[in-house]
Amino acid sequence: MVPPSRDVVFLLSDLDLPLRDRTYREPDGPHVVIVRGRELDSALDHLDARPDCRALAVIGLPREVPDLDLMIGRRLLVCDADRGRMREFAEAGMAAGAEVEWLNSESPDLNRLATWALPVGSVVLAAGSALRMGTNKLLLDMGGQPLVRHVVEAASDGGCHLVHLVYSDEAVREAVSGAAYCVYNPDAATGQSTSLQAGLNSMPEDMAAALVMLGDQPLVGSRTVSLLLRAWRREGARPAVAAAYGERASWRPPVLLDRSLWSEVMALEGDAGARQLFEQRPELLDTVLASGRPDDVDTPEDYAKIVHLFPRPSQG
Repeated sequence: MVPPSRDVVFLLSDLDLPLRDRTYREPDGPHVVIVRGRELDSALDHLDARPDCRALAVIGLPREVPDLDLMIGRRLLVCDADRGRMREFAEAGMAAGAEVEWLNSESPDLNRLATWALPVGSVVLAAGSALRMGTNKLLLDMGGQPLVRHVVEAASDGGCHLVHLVYSDEAVREAVSGAAYCVYNPDAATGQSTSLQAGLNSMPEDMAAALVMLGDQPLVGSRTVSLLLRAWRREGARPAVAAAYGERASWRPPVLLDRSLWSEVMALEGDAGARQLFEQRPELLDTVLASGRPDDVDTPEDYAKIVHLFPRPSQG
């Protein structure tokens, strides 16, 4: 069973970062810390006292590199305009056993910080039977590669930290070999909800949310993925965010699910997936206007139309 909540972002300095669910107070559960370099000693004391602090970002590094042994098994982000100082901190962090990233700026871009603090994985649902097509639609050729691979690439190129693809047909797993972590669903015939649950269960604990994509929507595009991630990470966003393709259109997949919703998704049954949840509780969902195309492939006519639209717009 997936953990019911995700890490919150604890701002240990006077940083005005409009991230979702940020806090300036000591958090109760798992969290990440963002701190200015001048308060790094206080942050390290915090890490020593709180084993559930899983990551530390330092903006503007102090001149001296402190003992970073507490960073073992944790994520570390160092941000500074001085490349030499940044390299020293990064090397010390790696020597301590931390997973280190760096940004060459003392005023890093908010979206870059948000991406680090609130990582999102993608679940690509690719275990359907495709009865109306008479063949596995996910393997149909689109621009020289299997249709489903375009969906995987959109998730990765759009900023998802990792991509997990749920499959039932071995040929689908082979088609995305190396591009996604594949999760077998032996219960795929009982409905899409089982594939969604299998994908969420496979997510690492540090994923704050999951972007759920359908394997037969090759025209969604990486820009729509990026748009959804940015919308979900902003301060005040609802737990779920989905795309709408037109001013009066209802939402269509992909949909981004905060980890706090996953336990409710685990109770769903049948073939409607997360839509069941939002039909009952629409207040959980934000929609953003997207420029891509949500066309899916259910019939030979659908496939012919999408082939005609290819190559997929890079800004889709």
